[in-house]
Amino acid sequence: MTTNLTTIHNERVPILPFDLAPVEDTKVNRSAIERRAATIPTRRTVKKEYQAAWLLQAVQNIDLTTLSGDDTPGTVRRLCAKARQPIRPGLLKDLGVEKPVTTGAVCVYHSMVETAVDALQGSGIPVAAVSTGFPAGLIPFNQKIAEIEASVKAGASEIDIVISRRHVLTQNWRVLYDEVKAFREACGDAHMKSILATGELGTLKNVMRASFVCMQAGADFIKTSTGKEPTNATLPVSLVMTRAIRTYYEATGYKVGFKPAGGIRTAKQSLDWLILMKEELGEEWMRPNLFRIGASALLNDIERQLEHFAYGRYASMQYQALG
Repeated sequence: MTTNLTTIHNERVPILPFDLAPVEDTKVNRSAIERRAATIPTRRTVKKEYQAAWLLQAVQNIDLTTLSGDDTPGTVRRLCAKARQPIRPGLLKDLGVEKPVTTGAVCVYHSMVETAVDALQGSGIPVAAVSTGFPAGLIPFNQKIAEIEASVKAGASEIDIVISRRHVLTQNWRVLYDEVKAFREACGDAHMKSILATGELGTLKNVMRASFVCMQAGADFIKTSTGKEPTNATLPVSLVMTRAIRTYYEATGYKVGFKPAGGIRTAKQSLDWLILMKEELGEEWMRPNLFRIGASALLNDIERQLEHFAYGRYASMQYQALG
């Protein structure tokens, strides 16, 4: 990679040649990262009508997700209906919101892609499919490629791939690059999010290095977690990844998106991550084309907080059920 930003690119993130230099030169000060991350939920606050506006923005950043063993076509259709209308119309009217509000995407397993695509037809909401042997990524390589291609054929316009963690843990960066590059090529026009499974990478330095490799290999987004690991999205890990994105942008001019996933369940947490994006990457990275939150229960709490702002009271959780 070059060291100075000479051109700002508005087109899609490309596959760049593998460059080991920024990977080897990576330095991460864990103590400084943890101190900085600790200030985000304590020193920054958003209040009153500004908080309501930020929460509505958070709704539009959500990849509304169902990745359960008991998923059925019925539950996926209900989730898609919620994605189309995540906040009830009466509440939006009382908040003074006139334009439609939808979630950023719906995220499902491959077997539910066609159901989701059908349920979202005409809405403009993309369907994201988890792929490549999600969540462990331990199926044979040719099956990973076939799964990506099948999801794209079924109508998925976003593919969330999982990297092979062993390549990071053994520092086999070229093999990791080749793997992610092959996934990106299999995605075709579908945008690719690379899931690092940061809770299984051992160190923050490994997280930073894996981020660089995935971006070089053409990842449109880098994503923290599958949501299935014991440790998922955290602010320190997210800070490392957003700084990798900023460094990559400064070096190449290409804007890579970021998606924290797993464990983000409250409206307050969604504000923490929006603050992180604004302070580390700028307002452009607060929009759905560059920032998503992988979540299922988060939407319930955001709607409750909006009701409190509008009416001065909290509604029971049963009135914000996802279906």
